[in-house]
Amino acid sequence: MVEQKTRSQELIERRKAAVPNGVGTFNYATAVSAHGAIITDADGRELIDFAGGIGVVNAGHCPPSVVNAIKDQADKFLHVSFNVASYEPYIALCEKLNALLPHGGATKTMLVSTGAEAVENAIKIARQATGRQGVLCYTDAFHGRTLMAMTLTSKVAYKHGCGPFAPEVYRIPFPNFYRYARGRNEKEFVEAELDRLEAVSRHTVAPDQLAAIIIEVVQGEGGFNVAPSGYLKGLREFCDRNGIMLIFDEVQTGFGRTGRWGAFEHSGVIPDMSTWAKSLGSGMPIAALVGKAAIMDKAAPSSIGGTYIGNPVSCAAALATLELMEEIDINAKGMHVGRVIRERFERLQARYDGIGDVRGLGAMMAIEFVQDGDPGRPDTEICGKLMMACAERGLIIIPAGTDKNIIRVLCPLVISDELLDQGLDIIEEELGKLLS
Repeated sequence: MVEQKTRSQELIERRKAAVPNGVGTFNYATAVSAHGAIITDADGRELIDFAGGIGVVNAGHCPPSVVNAIKDQADKFLHVSFNVASYEPYIALCEKLNALLPHGGATKTMLVSTGAEAVENAIKIARQATGRQGVLCYTDAFHGRTLMAMTLTSKVAYKHGCGPFAPEVYRIPFPNFYRYARGRNEKEFVEAELDRLEAVSRHTVAPDQLAAIIIEVVQGEGGFNVAPSGYLKGLREFCDRNGIMLIFDEVQTGFGRTGRWGAFEHSGVIPDMSTWAKSLGSGMPIAALVGKAAIMDKAAPSSIGGTYIGNPVSCAAALATLELMEEIDINAKGMHVGRVIRERFERLQARYDGIGDVRGLGAMMAIEFVQDGDPGRPDTEICGKLMMACAERGLIIIPAGTDKNIIRVLCPLVISDELLDQGLDIIEEELGKLLS
């Protein structure tokens, strides 16, 4: 007797036949609708969403006010191109972001469609502002899949066979305290990492050849590694001393995920420019490059932008999203969700030797699996098994890290305590089966 396929299985088979294999698949969940922190799959099964569209729905799936804003704007016009005709939603969104994310004085914003586009434009502006070409980036970084963004991205598996890459890009180790501290306290570790930066300027690339240093305050795809505040302060001083533009990639960290509008606010370090996307538009394609006005204005006319910059429907969605986030105090929700997850993960870490580290900032929380407590021996297998076991029980979780040995939580910040606990219970129960 032939077993009848589910609708989800049929949909996945159609995907495999129609979509290139290179389009990544974290798991085999499907979706026909989503609200709040729940996704309903093609078989009518409700799934708890701990992935949040990879950090895109901090304010939840399909907030009614955002859906209404999209409908209202769609009735007016879908596209004219901001290069051809200026429109209020674009300008209003830039004004709002300038007010929410001031960069140490007069601030300006440009809008694009994706985080990768924001990164590409940030590098172009930095090069024009400084008259230099070099860019310094970090191991475990993820900045996108376009030419410059992919060059800046660290993970080799994402880049295999895609070269040649952009020239004049240099990479140094990210200040990953868990992996590299080796018994030193954070102050000692930061001093050593800043010494490394000075050494790089003597042996790898001269500071007067660097246009920019780009860093994720909390690495997303890299495994939720948090840059120590002391390191960011030292980086700011190094850039100021050498006339280098400091760029923070806040694409995954922004809009309440770390309990602040941006992760940079935790350290008080102000970048020259910063990139934003994901939860800005509740799922609509919208991204922003925010920066000091004097630097942003260094770009020559038509050297930045594109046909679809700041689509009016996406701008309307973003404005409604930000209004909703302020109304519900998204940052307080981020801090609350983060506390709940951290407490649960730390209890699990105390119970199981296979958990090497629990880390994050606000609700950007991760749990790393290693063998024999060794940061240098990632346990990819246990992470994959946990992900699939949770999927069987209706919980969507996704991995992170170069070795995919890290589980990251990016659930909507509007998730109820009941649903959050239910998802964490599933992780705890399935992990107990795997590690006991």
